[in-house]
Amino acid sequence: MQSAADPYFVDFRDVWLAYNDELLAQNHFAVEAIDLQVKQGEFIAIVGPSGCGKSTFMKLATGLRMPSMGKIQIDGQPVTGPLKISGMAFQSPSLLPWRTTVDNVLLPLEIVEPHRSQFKARRKEYEERARHLLQKVGLGGYEDKFPWQLSGGMQQRASICRALIHEPKMLLLDEPFGALDAFTREELWCILRDLHAEQQFNVILVTHDLRESVFLADTIYVMSKSPGRFVVRRDVELPRPRDLELTYTKEFTDIVHELRGHIGAMRKSGAVINQ
Repeated sequence: MQSAADPYFVDFRDVWLAYNDELLAQNHFAVEAIDLQVKQGEFIAIVGPSGCGKSTFMKLATGLRMPSMGKIQIDGQPVTGPLKISGMAFQSPSLLPWRTTVDNVLLPLEIVEPHRSQFKARRKEYEERARHLLQKVGLGGYEDKFPWQLSGGMQQRASICRALIHEPKMLLLDEPFGALDAFTREELWCILRDLHAEQQFNVILVTHDLRESVFLADTIYVMSKSPGRFVVRRDVELPRPRDLELTYTKEFTDIVHELRGHIGAMRKSGAVINQ
């Protein structure tokens, strides 16, 4: 557990990762010299060129990959394997087609301890929690529908509920709204904004959408082209709660243009960006 002596919930200290021993011997790293300190409840976003190591960073933050060098602590504990305190959602909702929406949301509780061993005994309580969460994200009335009966935006809402059902301390989002139309994407920004404000879990969001990062995050990190390292940290000092009208203000667009300038400079030096 995080202590008062250690004020950071996420703490990366000079973290480097090469994907195998051969690449390590050649000093060929996917990410390098990552220093990152994130406070309890903070929402951070990571932006940068394609292939810069954003998804690699996420694997380190979830404990799916161990660093070649450096140390990672999350919630006051060294990361030694996959984290149980985190939830994840990706660009593809990947709901199981033979399960209803509520049963898809319940899936983590069926497979992750300590919930797995209690699942049968607490099924009713867990299902009530899932239905309540689905109602919060606007899926009331769709709990017993199958994924093929839901739109893409609805499926992604269910995916976020699935990531949050075990009440994680940290939510990791890898391009979660990238495949959605602009209107649906903005709706989901607001849902995520409200869930974060209410529950105060930490969020790490990887996105190519600079407007999304500025609307949602407390702090934005720009990654360089591979090998990825954080080259810019930008605090977003726009007041909360933020509404969509804010995205049309000069204060908002100035930050977006500033970030675009940083990434554009990297693109001119040979990187490619999906923006």
